[in-house]
Amino acid sequence: MPDPETTFPKRLLGQTGLLVSCLGLGTVKIGRNQGVRYPAGFTLPDDQSVRSLLAVAQDLGINLLDTAPAYGSSEERLGRLLENRGEWILCSKVGEEFRNGQSSFDFSGRQVRASVERSLQRLRTDYLDIVLIHSDGNDLELLEQGDCLEALQRLQQAGLIRAIGMSTKTVAGGLRAVELTDLVMVTYNPLAQDDKPVIEQAAELHKGVLIKKGLLSGHLDQVNQMDQSNRDPVESSLEFIFAQSGVSSVIVGTISTDHLAHNVASVNRVIRQDRSDAAIL
Repeated sequence: MPDPETTFPKRLLGQTGLLVSCLGLGTVKIGRNQGVRYPAGFTLPDDQSVRSLLAVAQDLGINLLDTAPAYGSSEERLGRLLENRGEWILCSKVGEEFRNGQSSFDFSGRQVRASVERSLQRLRTDYLDIVLIHSDGNDLELLEQGDCLEALQRLQQAGLIRAIGMSTKTVAGGLRAVELTDLVMVTYNPLAQDDKPVIEQAAELHKGVLIKKGLLSGHLDQVNQMDQSNRDPVESSLEFIFAQSGVSSVIVGTISTDHLAHNVASVNRVIRQDRSDAAIL
């Protein structure tokens, strides 16, 4: 039996029944290096590097992979290179496409269905664990008008999707998404705290919460500027995030196995400290 002190922690994703690792691997960097906001440019990794990254992620205890049609060739590469599909929680999205260096959006019910069917083909699977509306910023409109959400609900009822939600861009949209869907993906870090009410509402309603940009897309020097303690900014940021009740998992995008291992070790220290504090209380 694995040692509970070294096994990477997992949390239930709201009421979905999905048990996700507290750190998820974002895969934009395996499929797209244009129009991204990382501190430095990068070359897309070759197939062997991606296989190694996925193997290391699984060895470290990560079971959540985040992808999207807007992540270039990410879905196709995961479908070709991923092994042991049943051991992974796959999260993809609908609504945004990225072609020729630019994003375009289509949230019609017809396109939502076509996008999900294409993701299933690309990922070589007969179901998706999670599908999120990849918001263009008009969160409330997308949830309350048109047939985007209805299309996702029908696909969920048909068994093609296990859980649905939204990757939000507004607090109002996040609060509404918590009411209408199974989970939300929100931005939350020491320098971006606006979505705290969304996380709190999700915790109250027992809905899942995934965190994006938890490590500021690599711009951690900004955390150092704010925190003069000279602590590791990764651990400092993760401690801040997991101090908020209701967070299920933090999505981090990296193609470096060293960075991934460091992030996992940081989460382990933060979660273990939380457990120690709880035991003392």
